[in-house]
Amino acid sequence: MAAPAVAELEAAIARQMEPALPVLTEELVALFLAKIPELDSDDEDIRELLFASAHSNLVTAVDIFAHGIPVDQVDVPAAAAHYVRRMAQRDVPVESLLRAYRLGGALFMQWWLHAVGQHQPTPEVLLAATQHTASVETAYIDQISEALVEIYDEERKLWAQRAAATRSVQVRTVLLDEELDAVTAEALTGYRMHGTHVGVVAWSTAPDSGREVESAGQLIAETTGQQPLAVLADDRTLWAWVSGARAADLDLAVLDAELRRRLSPVRVAVGSPGIGLFGFRASHHEALAAQRVANIRGGDGPGVTAYAEVAMSTFLARDLRAARRWVAEVLGGLATDDDAMAELRRTVLLFLRAGASLTEAAVQLHLHKNTVRYRLRKAEDVRGRPINERRLDVETALLACVHLGKSVLIRTGL
Repeated sequence: MAAPAVAELEAAIARQMEPALPVLTEELVALFLAKIPELDSDDEDIRELLFASAHSNLVTAVDIFAHGIPVDQVDVPAAAAHYVRRMAQRDVPVESLLRAYRLGGALFMQWWLHAVGQHQPTPEVLLAATQHTASVETAYIDQISEALVEIYDEERKLWAQRAAATRSVQVRTVLLDEELDAVTAEALTGYRMHGTHVGVVAWSTAPDSGREVESAGQLIAETTGQQPLAVLADDRTLWAWVSGARAADLDLAVLDAELRRRLSPVRVAVGSPGIGLFGFRASHHEALAAQRVANIRGGDGPGVTAYAEVAMSTFLARDLRAARRWVAEVLGGLATDDDAMAELRRTVLLFLRAGASLTEAAVQLHLHKNTVRYRLRKAEDVRGRPINERRLDVETALLACVHLGKSVLIRTGL
């Protein structure tokens, strides 16, 4: 138990740190992604879980110091436990998860000691507080790490008991080991690698309906008339391939309409057709990239996202901060997140995609040509430059606004 002066100092620092926890969590997650590549993922749900896990651990640590809670009375935060289970399903090494806790503990100590220095305690209190903080932090990481290893091992055993898990491991091997040839890949998966492949990723957006994603494979089979190779990446994500001598006839509009008819929480991303083993891998990675764009766009996006339609935006999605800056630089005020600017962006995009034809744009917008002309002039005023200046950049930025939504727009009131 900490001495009164130390406990008082720690409680003051904890209260000081509480409002900054969201920002500190972002810094912590950025450190993990930079230092531990295995934790990086194109799956937005997994990224959000990582953020929730990091945030819940920080909240717990601050509460320990704010209220003098004994470490042995602290349980694993729910978000952290759920994140570990998902990582176990995806075969992420437990060592990577434990390293995150070590890195997180070191960064937490840096924040904490900096805050201690700002309070300018006496040398005696400073020494005692440093020793006590280090002791508590070490005990917390040790206790939570031990519990998480148990959760991880239990989930691995449960996951391995499912028949689909073996196929999932085999498919991951084919995707990751680029030295494998087509013959070995076929032996591992029982699936022909010759011909043309279309990679599909299906995932559930509802937290309590992950099992519905398993039905997506059958829906794809019904839509294409072909039985796909389908494996569960985790309990809410399905990877599938539709293959044949030529590109599969995957009608995305029909698939989207069927998902909507069923009021399904499942969404689908589709890669472009690829030939042979290389195409098998490439189309899958394209589907993952399209999935990331769909997740960034959020709930107002389509049920089915094709890589071919969002390819340019997938590159911008890799660094949303940089993308937001670039979109703002290209579009100026047109990048503002409000309804009026959204209508102007839509007008300009249709105009450019119609070959800069006022007549064609007016037909597509169901407006008079003079109305379209007025909107274009207004857009140029807002942008501060002619629409045709850096035309390719303008069209790309406008498409990014459509595909990535609010994540690349300028928020009003900030």
